[in-house]
Amino acid sequence: MTSPDNIVLEITPEVLLKAYACGIFPMAESADDPGLYWIEPERRGILPLDSFHIPRRLARLVRQDRFEVRVDHDFSGVIEGCATPAPGRQRTWINGRIQQLYTSLYKLGQAHSVETYLDGELVGGLYGVRLGGAFFGESMFSTVRDASKVALVHLAGRLALGGFTLLDAQFITDHLSQFGAVEVSRRHYQQLLDEALRINGDFAPGRTYSGAEVLVPFSER
Repeated sequence: MTSPDNIVLEITPEVLLKAYACGIFPMAESADDPGLYWIEPERRGILPLDSFHIPRRLARLVRQDRFEVRVDHDFSGVIEGCATPAPGRQRTWINGRIQQLYTSLYKLGQAHSVETYLDGELVGGLYGVRLGGAFFGESMFSTVRDASKVALVHLAGRLALGGFTLLDAQFITDHLSQFGAVEVSRRHYQQLLDEALRINGDFAPGRTYSGAEVLVPFSER
C-alpha cells in the first residue's frame, strides 16, 4: 500500500522513526521527484538472522579481510553512492529529501552505514535505520565486485552479535535471495517487529570487527 505525502516538510526524523515502528517507510518515485510516498507492503522481505546464508566463496573473502570495513565513517558518501545511477540501475529512488532525512537520523544515532574500502577508497556499503532490536536496511552500492556483499555480511554479523532479531530488507531481490531472504505477510512482519522493538540491540558503532568475528554467529550452520 502506498500513499503520497504531498507536504514533504511535515516529515521529520521523529515522524520517520514512528513510521518505522509501525512498519511503514518512505520512498520517492525517482531521484528527481521531490515528493515522498509511504510504503507498507502486503509482503515484506526480511533476512532472518538465525538462517542467514553466506556462500562459501564469500565467507572466505570476508575471513581474508581483503576489504577494510568501517562503520559510520562516511555516511554521506554511502548514501550518495546508493543514489548514484550505476550499470543495471539507471534510476534510483533516493532524492534530496531522503538524503536529508536519513542524514538527520544518522546525526541522532538512529541510522548507520557499513562501508567497505579498498586501498583507502570507498568502494561499497549500505545504510539503514536502527530501532530497538530491529535494523531496517535501506540501500546498498558497490563499485568493486563483492564490496556490498561483504558489507552485508558484516552488518548481519554485527546485528547477530548485538542481540538484534530483525533485519528488514523491505523487498526481495535476486541479490538478497542468495543470503536467505524470505517474504512474510504484513501481519507476521508486524509481530516480528513488535518483538524486536522490545529488545535493546547493541549496534556497537565504535567497535571494529574482523571478518572472522562477524562470521562466528553463522559458523556452526
